[in-house]
Amino acid sequence: MSEPIRFYYRGAVHEVRDVAPTQTVLQHLREDLGCTGTKEGCAEGDCGACTVVVGSLENGKLELKAVNACIQFAPTLDGKALFTVEDLQQADGRLHPVQQALVECHGSQCGFCTPGFAMSLWGMYLKQEGRQPTRCQIDDALSGNLCRCTGYRPIIDAARRMVELPPATFDRAALAERLQALQRAHGFRYEAKGGRFHVPRTLDELVRLRSEHPGALLLAGSTDVGLWVTKHMRELNDIIYLGQVEALKSVGEHEGMLEIGAGVTLNDAYAAVCRHYPDELTEMWQRFASLPIRNAGTLGGNVANGSPIGDSMPWLIALGTQLVLRGAAGERVLALEDFYLGYQQKDLRPDEFVQALRIPLRRAGLRMRTYKLAKRFDQDISAVCAAFAITLDGDTVADARIAFGGMAATPKRAAGAEAALIGQPWNEASMGAAMAALARDYAPLSDMRASSSYRMQAAQNLLRRFWFETRVDDPLPATMVNAFAAGA
Repeated sequence: MSEPIRFYYRGAVHEVRDVAPTQTVLQHLREDLGCTGTKEGCAEGDCGACTVVVGSLENGKLELKAVNACIQFAPTLDGKALFTVEDLQQADGRLHPVQQALVECHGSQCGFCTPGFAMSLWGMYLKQEGRQPTRCQIDDALSGNLCRCTGYRPIIDAARRMVELPPATFDRAALAERLQALQRAHGFRYEAKGGRFHVPRTLDELVRLRSEHPGALLLAGSTDVGLWVTKHMRELNDIIYLGQVEALKSVGEHEGMLEIGAGVTLNDAYAAVCRHYPDELTEMWQRFASLPIRNAGTLGGNVANGSPIGDSMPWLIALGTQLVLRGAAGERVLALEDFYLGYQQKDLRPDEFVQALRIPLRRAGLRMRTYKLAKRFDQDISAVCAAFAITLDGDTVADARIAFGGMAATPKRAAGAEAALIGQPWNEASMGAAMAALARDYAPLSDMRASSSYRMQAAQNLLRRFWFETRVDDPLPATMVNAFAAGA
């Protein structure tokens, strides 16, 4: 039986009964509630004009995260709290420090993007708890917000100024208590306008629903699927939402592996992995989309999507990641590179879903790097994404795993280049042989992001750069090979 969507909004529990399951949060705000402070710009999660903050209980702890309202479906709000720019005004009529700082620092001209900036800044304000943010923290918080007239300097000034103003309180305990009262003991189903939206809470419920509805769409963070509706105008009539299955959100270490549940957000997953590989993956974490996208999207969804230009897969493959798949027959484990059979084709049975990823922890002798080439530093799709991982025994390459995105129809290992390295000294000659082998491993396409010849030359040059950074004698520091590190 269908149940209403319930979430905390403007100081009360808000119930929704008659909107399509694929109506976006932004559409519900503007069209149904008349709450027009939140703007629509791109309708694909790029510009940030629609930024809102969503509060949820994650393993009993209150989390407040900025997300893009334009690609989140309304039923995903069940059991959560929604905050928009209208919520910032203080009870006594004063502006919130975020708003006051934007005024004082002249952080708005046309004003269309300003509500989204204000919500991204508010999300950071709550996280900082009065501490002055660093420039890196500010840039990260604003990475998903575009401004075309004001310029970023006064907005960045406002980010610093807001914590210097008299503070505004936010009662986290009271919100957590209200959200606890909204939690459901079991999963629920929402139906309206000919669509069904299933929300399981346990793995067993998810297995049952997947078996009963093998044709249903599995929805995690909606950072890609949302565009199927807003841009492709697709009708999605049967959806199974994974965002309430707590068992998919666990992170733990077992037998030399870091196991990350498929429902762990990209931001939390990268945080967990970067504790073990800080030098190798922190820049990729920073450059993976924007903070609102990383707050919503999941690592499991990025892998299950199977895009040939997904930035997570090359380094996951290079490290030897395994996938845990779950279906009615139980669990099945396979190497990530074996999951991709062809363009948008995966080794996934109709009743299966991705349950977790198992990432090997650091081993002795490992030298690893990952590189992203794109036209912008922030929030851009890769033309080439490369990951290299070699294990040295003295100065000899005992093992090599090389993977690229953007070079083939799937994320793919470079078998020839690996063979050219294994058993050879890690020197310029073996590196050169591996570079030549890359031309036999891949036949990249030309498209709007890069030509075939550029991709091949870039891939070869990235291998050379990897050698410069990890060679046995006199490896070059980041300041010698990375323009951004050199300017830091």
